[in-house]
Amino acid sequence: MPTAPDPSRTPGTAPSSPSHSRRTVLATGTALGGALALGGAAFPAQAAAPATAPAGSPAPVVHSPADSWRTVLDDADLLWQKLPTTWYEGPYLGNGRLGSGIYAEPGATTTAVRFNVQHSEVQDHRPEFGSLFGLARLPIGHFTLEPAGTITGIEWWMRLRTAELEGTITTTAGTLKLRAFVHSSSDLLAVEITPSEGEQGFRWVFHPADAVSPRAGFQKPPAGYTGNPPATVEEHGGSSAAVQPLLAGGEHVTAWREVARDGARTLYVTVTHSHPRATARDRALRRVRTAAALPYGRLVVPHHRWWDRYYRKSFLSLPDARMQRFYWIQLYKTASAARKDAPVMATSGPWLEPTPWPNTWWNLNAQLEYWLIHGSNHLELDAITRSLSEFRDNLSKEVATPYRADSAGLPRTTDPQLINGGATAPVLGYGVGIPGQDPPTPEVGNLTWALHNVWLSYRHTMDDSILRDTLFPLLRKAVNYYLHFLTPGADGKLHLPATFSPEYGVNAPDCNYDLMLLRWGCRTLLDSAKQLGVDDPLTARWQEVLTKLAPYPVDANGFMIGAGVPFAKSHRHYSHMLAVYPLYEVTGATPDERALIEKSLAHWVGFEGALQGYTFTGAASMSALLGKGEDALKYLGQLMSRFIQANTMYKESGPVIETPLSAAQSLHDMVCQSWGGTIRVFPALPAAWRELTVHDFRTQGAFLLSAVREEGRTRWLRLTSEAGAPCVVRHGIEGPIEIRDHHGRPLRYEEVADGTVRIELRKGDSALITAEGDRPDLTIRPVTPNTTAPRWGLPV
Repeated sequence: MPTAPDPSRTPGTAPSSPSHSRRTVLATGTALGGALALGGAAFPAQAAAPATAPAGSPAPVVHSPADSWRTVLDDADLLWQKLPTTWYEGPYLGNGRLGSGIYAEPGATTTAVRFNVQHSEVQDHRPEFGSLFGLARLPIGHFTLEPAGTITGIEWWMRLRTAELEGTITTTAGTLKLRAFVHSSSDLLAVEITPSEGEQGFRWVFHPADAVSPRAGFQKPPAGYTGNPPATVEEHGGSSAAVQPLLAGGEHVTAWREVARDGARTLYVTVTHSHPRATARDRALRRVRTAAALPYGRLVVPHHRWWDRYYRKSFLSLPDARMQRFYWIQLYKTASAARKDAPVMATSGPWLEPTPWPNTWWNLNAQLEYWLIHGSNHLELDAITRSLSEFRDNLSKEVATPYRADSAGLPRTTDPQLINGGATAPVLGYGVGIPGQDPPTPEVGNLTWALHNVWLSYRHTMDDSILRDTLFPLLRKAVNYYLHFLTPGADGKLHLPATFSPEYGVNAPDCNYDLMLLRWGCRTLLDSAKQLGVDDPLTARWQEVLTKLAPYPVDANGFMIGAGVPFAKSHRHYSHMLAVYPLYEVTGATPDERALIEKSLAHWVGFEGALQGYTFTGAASMSALLGKGEDALKYLGQLMSRFIQANTMYKESGPVIETPLSAAQSLHDMVCQSWGGTIRVFPALPAAWRELTVHDFRTQGAFLLSAVREEGRTRWLRLTSEAGAPCVVRHGIEGPIEIRDHHGRPLRYEEVADGTVRIELRKGDSALITAEGDRPDLTIRPVTPNTTAPRWGLPV
């Protein structure tokens, strides 16, 4: 598979012959058994039972004094001691489809608490009005919890470990004890209220929303567009249903039922959607009746188990308490917003608030939303790969008719089925442009960028079915679209006509956004064909593009937007620098490359005015590429202080979820990088992070990494191979090292550079790397924070 040049490798040298810089050595020393202690019990790095060490070298028994996941998750719980007044301040629950945000009812902040009810599959179905109006997500409505008395105080806890909201509302009449969750595997919201005597009269009220595109609150709708008819509320034998008919056919239905048991009252809520037939009502009523037969305590048990399994797939602890909590909240947020079989996250996930962006955005947002699933070992949330594969036929329909036979493209905006309706007018949606033509805006690289996410999923699993069934055939069509427009210039190079760099506002020939994606795409196609054994007739053409493609336009300030168009104003996107990050095509392998990255980065972030949150996550990850941990932490600090909201959400003109999630990926990039065929352990840590623990971090090549840093140095690391891919690791351990297998036996390895080794690992094998003679404690446990920090939420 394609790999960028690795700075640890000398260009032109073969990796196999031993030399002064590459010598084959046999790890020696007393064998050490390979058990890692986690959560109070010892586990091997692999999922198998602990192996027996050679005679005379018994493995030490190691233990953890407490459950490591419980410790970090409980520490990360969000706390509210003031009533939140917006979605950006309050708790949120979700399962990738059904979502609820909780905060004071606007205009009634002392008398009611809002529980939003939204669903990622609920949308309109009128493609003639484009993805911004006719295919937009539709608001559903909200419940208000209305106490008998006036609200005087609250204490709420968002319990990450159980994915539940719990706490108390205090009023002039008494108290309401609260528990709530959105079920992990069923579209069900359950809220249990235990009232004091004075609050027996509290009530729930449902408020249906107008089923109109949220874009209408920010932009005049297109001619002929009208909202859908109002919902009607029906009663069905103790259950209620708000039925929302759609002008395009079908409906969405919110059904609910309240049940009293043992002094508590539990509200059960579900949402269903159907199109073109009106079949959602019966499904919603059946689901809510079935759920209501179970008390809250029994209903929540499988939900707790799901979340426990989810969190235990990886572990990260660092000494910055605020940042560590932020990280675990992003893991909670991601699993609340994503599932493999759910729609690709829209700009605000399953939660829908007033927004000008009521659909999925593909020129940055979707890509950033899903990056953290790879390192955190959560490929079960990968909706991008699934959606691009499932709805691939729609991608060809989105390019202009002359190119549909062999090409495909992804509009800036689509619905969950990747449809924009062919809309190209900005009032309707942002379709796939045509290079050299405007209008429509010639934004053409979004599919190639989205397929980079698919490539990441392949590289982190080495699952050839992803390569064969999804990446290769779709990337072939995405690159084909570019090939229609490449023309030779007088310089002998291949050039692109004017295209659009998101979202700079100016078209440019040889636009870096597209040149960078095209170069990556051709390299990936060539390597994919080789991996799959495919003799593709376009192989020579892809190679020609790599050889003759115009160089990236640069000037004295670094990367330009394109030929003749300098980067000359404040701009939030880093589209003109994709070759640096996330493509890793330009990595600083030479002094000139490093200087180019440094001056491009400084020039980009040096323009204040239009910078936004993901500007700083991109800058942090680029700094991590250069090994500048202090700079990476500085950029994340600016993100936290300037943009991240009380509940770790983020907003611009409306809610957008990608920025905090991409900040978690920036943390990943500081802890481990695996681009270019080399796993780099702790490549960009700031000096203050002298202690750090990571476990089952997934890397490219399908390795699981566990590693511990103590007193400012890497103490040990372990890699387990899931696919038998080549294993090259920059371990960062000073001095002579030992490498042993999970039986404690020495493993052969080859030094390929200072601090970098190649290890032969078969599928299922593992390697433990330590300093020579060191026998570290292999316990995975949280590190001690450097200082105290306030909880996220609204603590007093």
